[in-house]
Amino acid sequence: MALFQIGNDKIMIQVDSVGAELKSLRQVASGREYMWCADPKYWKRTSPVLFPLVGGLNGGVYRTGGREYPMGQHGFARDTEFQLKSQVAREIWFVLESGADTLDKYPFPFVLELGYELDGSCVIVKWRVRNPAKETLYFSIGGHPAFRCPIDEKTMQTDYKIRFDTKEKIVSSCLENGLVSGRQAVYDLNDGVLPVTEHLFDGDALVIEHDQAHRVALTAPDGRDYLTVEFDAPLFGIWSPPGKNAPFICIEPWYGRCDRAGFEGDWREREWMQSLEAGEIFEAQYKISVQ
Repeated sequence: MALFQIGNDKIMIQVDSVGAELKSLRQVASGREYMWCADPKYWKRTSPVLFPLVGGLNGGVYRTGGREYPMGQHGFARDTEFQLKSQVAREIWFVLESGADTLDKYPFPFVLELGYELDGSCVIVKWRVRNPAKETLYFSIGGHPAFRCPIDEKTMQTDYKIRFDTKEKIVSSCLENGLVSGRQAVYDLNDGVLPVTEHLFDGDALVIEHDQAHRVALTAPDGRDYLTVEFDAPLFGIWSPPGKNAPFICIEPWYGRCDRAGFEGDWREREWMQSLEAGEIFEAQYKISVQ
């Protein structure tokens, strides 16, 4: 385990080699911290990468090649030591490669690279997955960054709002016991804005599929968007631990999600699954902007 730091005249970030996890995003001028502090009273993580699984599996197992394999929620990369690949003044990259320990639980060779690039008051989070094998690689990948909300200790979370780049409504696929239930919830927006209410996350994460939005901001009581996440991912989650009044909200770009309730098909048949043929590379990114 090691902590790495890069910065510019606007922001400073720290990244842990375990999970290549973004642990701190701080504004230089004010000293303001935007990332959740990983207090285990609420949630012990800050911004884990979700690989090779986003969400959970029906029964906690998946099937491929005629075998069953157990896998915990969100996969194993978040708890695995990455190696530093490169570091310059404004960009840092980490790499995780498959080996005997991963192939026992996930029988697909892979190379996973995570990068962080600073651009003014923005952090660009980059993912790169390469298939080094002859067989097709199947995987999901996603982000799970947790941001302080409230950002001002003199305010309450229910003073805040979530702003989308769509105006009228957001439709969420409802979860039951961590799986997609088949039900949906419709959230009406006021000019793209959804208030953060005491019970917003009572049903677990909002799972927003099918390219409904690609820009999500946290809005302070004064109406200012103090943090924005932009992404091309086709689905994303918004989450805070149900019933805990936790002082953070996650905005999570995803290329994949949990199983649908009752799903018993092959790993390759899961909804939103990504695939790479021999030698192919998957690349994606999302951007965190702070004010």
